[in-house]
Amino acid sequence: MDQAVFFQKLVAFTTAVHQVKHELTRDLKPDDITPVQYSILESVAVHQPVTLSDISDCQHMSMPNTSREIRKLTEKNLCEKSAVAEDLRKQSVRLTPAGQALMDEAFARIEERFLRRIQGDNEEDLEMIERAIDVLQAKLFYTD
Repeated sequence: MDQAVFFQKLVAFTTAVHQVKHELTRDLKPDDITPVQYSILESVAVHQPVTLSDISDCQHMSMPNTSREIRKLTEKNLCEKSAVAEDLRKQSVRLTPAGQALMDEAFARIEERFLRRIQGDNEEDLEMIERAIDVLQAKLFYTD
């Protein structure tokens, strides 16, 4: 296997993933939150509770900027912070009921768009896509 070609396929694939994610999530965020805040809420919804440093790493933001954005989301009653039991110096973040409701609605709309996107695919193709997602998750997109 030509590893350079393989890598170029990975680059093209991850770029396509970002494009599809953009299409599926377009126009979902409420007007009173920024795109960065929506991205944080989305990340927290999928992995909660998460630490501030996890958010900072995932969002490619400095810790001071992350703290500021979390404070703004807390003021909007969309997320809440608490001390991590194992290390009281760390803070974990989770969605409030209002934040969870917001993200549940967003994910429902994303699901509708996704289902429209795959509506013409046959069962065999859908099963193959699901297996491919499972393999990618296990072999490439896992987290340490």
